[in-house]
Amino acid sequence: MAGGAITRFAPSPTGLLHLGHAYAALVAQAAAGPGQFLLRIEDIDRDRCRADYEAAIYDDLAWLGLTWPQPVMRQSDRMTAYHEALARLAPLTYPCRCRRGDIRAALSAPQEGALPAGPDGLVYPGTCRGRSMADAGPDDVIRLDVARAFDALGIDRVAFRDQAIMPGQDHLLTRDQFQEGIGDVILSRRGMGTSYHLAVVVDDAAQGITLVTRGKDLFDSTYIHVLLQKLLTLPTPRYHHHRLIRDDAGRRLAKRDDARAIRSYRDDGATPQDIRRMLAF
Repeated sequence: MAGGAITRFAPSPTGLLHLGHAYAALVAQAAAGPGQFLLRIEDIDRDRCRADYEAAIYDDLAWLGLTWPQPVMRQSDRMTAYHEALARLAPLTYPCRCRRGDIRAALSAPQEGALPAGPDGLVYPGTCRGRSMADAGPDDVIRLDVARAFDALGIDRVAFRDQAIMPGQDHLLTRDQFQEGIGDVILSRRGMGTSYHLAVVVDDAAQGITLVTRGKDLFDSTYIHVLLQKLLTLPTPRYHHHRLIRDDAGRRLAKRDDARAIRSYRDDGATPQDIRRMLAF
């Protein structure tokens, strides 16, 4: 793909696409240039994903004028790849039985004030870190022991560059900052067999993605992805974290906001050009 990039738009079929999704897809397509724009369906959450929402993704994106190669990668078809990656990371992982309430309780006492939070919510305090994978049960999640991961790599920081945010400068987290601000991330969630972080890293490598475009809300997750890429000896693509589309109150759009759904605008008579103008694209 000389002169271009391989990019992807990777929605989850858990609701109708909204204006924020339209912007993300258009940014990815434009960033590909003469390269290739790919579509990936992130459907590992089988309890929330629906076939009609997946069909609506294809229809809305085609209506916007986007095209992509077939067949489309669907994460639900790739569990073997995720299990293989998890097996490679097994020496650096441990099973965790803690629920959100357990984590909150452990962090609340004896602390006062705001609890430490990272990309996935409250930073896990390491309650189950001493457990062995041989002790893993069906109701456990699997976590990465970040301290052991840094030791295995022999590094004291992870870094990446972003084309949109302070381009040309390294964004980095030291080992201590990673442990305090992100913590031991989940690599396999209950009932899923994987997690967003593990699946996206494995899939980006499998699709040969050279440029990841996504919203600024996922900026801190990129440190996790770079660490996993290093652990799995996978290439690190370039990154571009773009602005978020917000509602009139300044809140990031969510799928539950049906008024901002692409389908609602279509039903009201909007054209693809109208959507592009609304997004200043």
